[in-house]
Amino acid sequence: MGSWLRSFFTPAVNWVFVQNIQKYGAVLNSFLLGILANEEATKKSLQDDKLQNIEEVQKIIGYHFNDQNLLWQAFTHPSYDRDCISYERLEYVGDSVLNLMITKQQFSKYPNLPPGLLSPLRAANVDTEKLARVAVKHSFHKYLRHGRPILTRRIQSFINALPEYPLHSHGLINAPKVLADVVESTLGAVFIDSNSSIDITWEVAKTLLEPIITPEILQTNPVKKLHETCQKHKLKVRVVDMWSHDGSFEVFIDNQLRGKGVCHVKKEIALNRAANKAYNEVIRMLSVDNMKIANT
Repeated sequence: MGSWLRSFFTPAVNWVFVQNIQKYGAVLNSFLLGILANEEATKKSLQDDKLQNIEEVQKIIGYHFNDQNLLWQAFTHPSYDRDCISYERLEYVGDSVLNLMITKQQFSKYPNLPPGLLSPLRAANVDTEKLARVAVKHSFHKYLRHGRPILTRRIQSFINALPEYPLHSHGLINAPKVLADVVESTLGAVFIDSNSSIDITWEVAKTLLEPIITPEILQTNPVKKLHETCQKHKLKVRVVDMWSHDGSFEVFIDNQLRGKGVCHVKKEIALNRAANKAYNEVIRMLSVDNMKIANT
């Protein structure tokens, strides 16, 4: 294009360019303002949800926090966000405090019980399954913040299995550790927030842990049930410990394999699962024998 022709069209081109910039600039500006408004609305919504969740949990546990960030932290799993402050430190505190409180309560309440009976009683009240049941009973799982969908599936599977074992299964069902963790972290948060008051923390724990398992309602664990039943019916029990190899136990009754249990996390659970399977098999065998005797 000749210089004279270019100079002729340039004002028009510039005018169209400016008009388009102004037009699309206004659209872009409106778009950006919409994004910012949505961000502010989202932040406000999240803040409102946070405050609502804190209020609901405080009502559940019957304690009002001076520092509500402690409670928010107590329900934050490490997977929630890379930079989040998770419940791990509070769980560490809560675990120790809970064991101390239960030990103190049982020592005072059962002055005649020896350590051999106090230990399983304490374990039944503070182990992973018991605390996971506490979390579900008080709907803690609904307030748990995490970034792992598999945790949601594990929690739901645990909830579905609870009706079969109303009080305690001794490890026969898989209790998600995250549920026990959040109970311990909540108690840890109460302990820290109350200026390390054992009495205040125990008031919260006592309510959450109900029903607290007593010697009268402590179920006989599967190993004891198996040995008592086999002893009564003169059956020989042999337990093979392979836990260090593959996380399992095998139970033989009169040299016949009747039960195998596996749990790589905790040895006691693997043994209980094997004993429970063997116990159920023994009961079945005894029922069959009784039917044969009755028929003859």
